Parts: sequence; C-alpha cells; structure tokens
Amino acid sequence: MVKFFFTTLILIVTMFLRNFSVLALPPEDDIPEEILATEIITQARSPFDNQPLTMAEYALLKEKIAKNPFPPQLNSKLRQKIFLLKILKMIRTILPINN
Repeated sequence: MVKFFFTTLILIVTMFLRNFSVLALPPEDDIPEEILATEIITQARSPFDNQPLTMAEYALLKEKIAKNPFPPQLNSKLRQKIFLLKILKMIRTILPINN
C-alpha cells in the first residue's frame, strides 16, 4: 500500500513539473557558446601588464616573444637569495616552528 502511495505521488509530482521544464532553457537573447567560440577577437591584452593592445601591437609582441622566449637572467645575488628563501620555506614546512 505504501509503495502504491509513493508511486502515485511521484507520478503526480512529475506531471505537474513537466509544465515547468521550459524554465530550464536559456533566455532567447543568449548567444550560444558555439557561436561565441568562432567569434574573431579584435582586442588583446598584454601578458606582462594586462594593458589593452591593438591587434598590430599584439602581433609585434608575439613576434618579439617568439624570437626571445626566455626572460632575461636575474642578478646572481638575487638568484641566490631566492634559492635561500626556497630552502627556508622547505625547512619551515618540515619543521613547523613558530616565529
């Protein structure tokens, strides 16, 4: 008897909710993602300082990065300090000592 009641209740609820299934659709003025993926981007941003660039400036920047992909070398003293800071961080994770 209980199974019959729950089955009937589930059927009634699904019949009422069937009319509300249209609410799950996106709005009509929403542009589909497939169309947005094929859109040609005419604006670009610099990967260094996030400043807006024109397409010509962006092409020149990409060409410059392609010619010299490696960043300039750091000063040896600065490199050594960074190395020591990494070692200090590793030691602090192994030995959690309060400062």
